[in-house]
Formats: sequence, C-alpha cells, structure tokens
Amino acid sequence: MKNKLNLLLFLFCLSSSITISAQSWVKKAAKSVFSLKTFDATGTLLASSNGVFVSEEGDAISSFECFKGASSAVVIDAAGKEYPVEIILGANETYDLAKFKVAAKKTMPVTIAPNKGAEGNVAWLLPYREQKKALDGVIRKAETFGEDYAYYTVHLQMPEDGVGLPLFNDEGQLLGLMQRPASGGDTLSYAVSAIFADSLKMSGLSINDQALQSTKIKKALPDNISQAQLTLFVAASSLDSVEYVQLMDDFIRKFPNEQDGYITRAQFASASDRYSDADADMEMALKIGEKKDEVHFSYSRMIYQKLVYKPEPAYEPWTLDRALQEAKAAYEANPLPAYLQQQAYVLYTQKNFSEASAIYETLTNTSLRSPDLFFEASRCKLMMADTLGYLALLDSAVAQFSRPYLKEASPYILARAQARLNSGKYRDAVSDLNEYEQLMATQVNDQFYYLRFQAEQGGRLFQQALNDIAKAIQMNSTEEVYYAEKASLEVRVGLYDDAIQTAQACMKVAPEHSDGYLFLGLAQCLKGQKAEGIKNLQRARELGDVQADALIEKYGK
Repeated sequence: MKNKLNLLLFLFCLSSSITISAQSWVKKAAKSVFSLKTFDATGTLLASSNGVFVSEEGDAISSFECFKGASSAVVIDAAGKEYPVEIILGANETYDLAKFKVAAKKTMPVTIAPNKGAEGNVAWLLPYREQKKALDGVIRKAETFGEDYAYYTVHLQMPEDGVGLPLFNDEGQLLGLMQRPASGGDTLSYAVSAIFADSLKMSGLSINDQALQSTKIKKALPDNISQAQLTLFVAASSLDSVEYVQLMDDFIRKFPNEQDGYITRAQFASASDRYSDADADMEMALKIGEKKDEVHFSYSRMIYQKLVYKPEPAYEPWTLDRALQEAKAAYEANPLPAYLQQQAYVLYTQKNFSEASAIYETLTNTSLRSPDLFFEASRCKLMMADTLGYLALLDSAVAQFSRPYLKEASPYILARAQARLNSGKYRDAVSDLNEYEQLMATQVNDQFYYLRFQAEQGGRLFQQALNDIAKAIQMNSTEEVYYAEKASLEVRVGLYDDAIQTAQACMKVAPEHSDGYLFLGLAQCLKGQKAEGIKNLQRARELGDVQADALIEKYGK
C-alpha cells in the first residue's frame, strides 16, 4: 500500500511539473497558432485546417489537402485577425504539408526544435485559441524519413479538427504538425516533422507538379535564379497567357537585375503585337544586363523574326538595318559564331547575297560547321546565279554524312537531286532520288515519283520513268497532269496502244481539258487511225490547245 501511495505521489508530482513547465511557454506559443480557411472561385468555403507561423514575415506551415481546388485562402490568428494567403512557397502531397506566406506586416513565429523528439519524451498538442488547454502525450515512435526528418507516433487523442495543429516538446519548441488520423477515436496520433515542413520550397519543375496544379492560389518562384529561369522556360508551354504574364512580372520583381525576365517578357509582348512594350523591355535588359552580347543577339532575332514572319502591322523602329546592327553589336561584345550567323540571316533577307555568302564561308571553318550551314550557303549561290557554286555547296552538305546514310541526310539529298535536275544532270538526280527513296520509303508520295519520272525521262531511262509515273497515278488517280505526261512518253517510245488507254483515262478525269484529246488524237494518227485521230485533235483545238493546229496540219493531209 505504501509503495502504491508513493507511485501515485510521484505521478502527481510529475504531472504537476509537466504542467508548470508547459505553462511557461504555452501562452506565447498560442499566439502563433491559426485557423486556415480555403475558398473556391465563387467564394464558397471549401475546407478548414490549422497551422503555425514560422517567421515574423508571415511564413506559415499547415496541411496541403485543404488547398486543393482553392482559389483563395485566409488565416485567422489567435487574436481573431484575418490575413489573406498571398503565395504558396512549397508543398508536399505525400505528407500533406504546405508552406505559404500571408499578407501580414509582422507575425508571431514559433521556434522549431533543432533536433527530432526522442521516443518516450513528453509532447504537447496546442489547440487553436488560448482558451483551449494544451494536450500532453508521449512520443511512442520517431521514425526517420528523407534527410533525418521525423514522423511521430504520439500516445494522444487528437481533436476532430486537429489536423495541422502544432506538436511541441516540453521546452516549447515545435516538433511537427498533426496529420489526419487513421481512424476516428484512436488514442494514437501522428505528426510530421516541422523542420521538413519549413524546408519546403519551389524548384524549377514545381510548376508541373500535379499537386500544385490542383490549386489556383499563386505559387512562388524558386529563390535560386537558375531554378527560377527554368520555371520561366517551362511555364511558356504549360501556363495560360494570363498566368504566364503574371509569372514574368513576378520574376522581374524578384530578380530586377536579371536580364532574362525582361527578354522573356519582351518576346511575349512581341508575339502579342505589343512592339513598343517589347522594345522598352529590351532596352531595360541592355541597361541592367551583364551579358550584353546575349541581349543584343536576342534583340536582333526578335526584330528579324517579326519582320520575316509577321511584317504587318509594321513597327517603324524595327528594321532589317536595326536587326543587323544588334547582331553586329552582339558579335563585337563576344565574337561567337552564332552571332555571325545571325548577321548572315539578315543580310540574306536584305538580298545582300554576296556578303551573306562570305560570312557562311567563314562559318564553315567554325564549330557551326554542319549540313544546314552548307545548305544556307548554297541558297546564297543560287540567288547569285552561281550554279556551280550552288551544286558544290549542296555536295558539301551531303558530304557531312557518311554512308550508309541516315534519315537526317534525306532533306539535303533531295535538295541536291532537285538542283541536279534543274541543271540537266538527270542521271545524277535519279541516283539521289533512289537514295532518298531508300531512306524515306514509307513517306514518299505521288509528287516524289513525278519528280523522279522527270529526271528519268531527261536521262532517257524510259522504262523507269513509265514505272514511276504509273506509281504516281496509282497514288493520286485524279491528277490529270500525270496521265498527260504518261501518254506523252508512251507516244514518244512508240507504245501507241498504251498511249490511247492512258489518254482515254485522262479524258475521264478531265473531260473539259485538252490534254486527253490531244494525246489520244496523236496516238491514233501515229497508229494509222487518222480519221478518228483528227477528230480528237480538233476537239483539243476547240478546248484551246495551241499544239493541235500543227498536228492537224501534219497528219490531216
């Protein structure tokens, strides 16, 4: 009996000492606890939770679940004052945590425990509002996750509205935030590390996080400039225009001396036909930017792209001369080959083909040497009517690839084939087109076979030509030109019966055009069916074919 009395006396003293210890910090800590309320787009209450302030500047931590679907949120502190949530600083859906900032000049923060609470230690759950008593319990488990963060199991029955409430150690330091219980009425409760909650922040790819996308409340940019730049880049294809404009403005406010924000906003303004706004942002980027060459280069490209791809509406300050001036300024600040190439683009558009060609020749000896560079150079030679130079540069473009060719070589092989065809090098053109067909077998169409037909016909490869024009007709049976070309070649090689059939097919496709009648009449005359042939030639003349007269005169005698 005496031992039992001593034990009861010990427990009473222990409970008293705990209460006395707790009371020394509870009143102060209670001022840091708040109620969180979220609302949908119509202003209807969506959800409620709790949380605590962790900085004097309004940084706070709470549960994340209640933010889903929310368009706005407020916190109500212990004194009943209401503050809107300005921005989400970070979130973790797995542990149902959010860090955010409220619009308050000064808040009362808690002190976060530097170390995790040990198993067996007393822990205190502090409800919202001072008039509610702190609840004490014992830490049963302190499991580790991540970078030595703690997930607590506490012998404590959490109130029904206790999600997000703070859990303190006996010294009044914040251990964690209460989690949603596994089942109602459980005497075991759970909390997740406050250090982890306070460490939440945005990364460059957070903008694509599905959990964060579930709330319309504004999200913070990363504090790290590289991560913020990544956010800006990713946002261009993931946000709507209103959100993207807001993000660009936020970036400039947060990093006022970083040129990327002004350049990005200028590019968006230019794409939206707000050229004076774009001009102003680019001038600001030149003023504050450290990498002047990059700004000049971006400026030149912006002006050039507007003039080439969207000349109307005109913006007088932006001219090709200005684009060239900016490209030259970029090169003078930092002689990179890309800046020289930009000059060549502008010069070509100005029809200054000689200067553009000279620059391309220089660039072929730099790191930019590539098939595309030789192709661009070849266009200058073409515009200068330098056929030999044109073909030589296309040869160089193809020579950048080794055999067996990959598909990447196909555009340059096709370009050379067309150039060879135009230059009368028909069999060389056929060779290139055969190579192209092997590379692009599943993508060639009727126009390809018609092109190769022309090269084969010019190279007197008549059977191959007939095969290809037949393929073209098979792929596109409504194109009358193919029938006319086939009939013409069949007449040329003496296949009169075939020519008659082809011409008749042409007449069915285009009965109001002269080609079918012309070649039908010619084939019939050559076969000795002059009466019928002349009738068809006369019909061709009636339909406006100027060749018919000479044929009628020749075979009508």
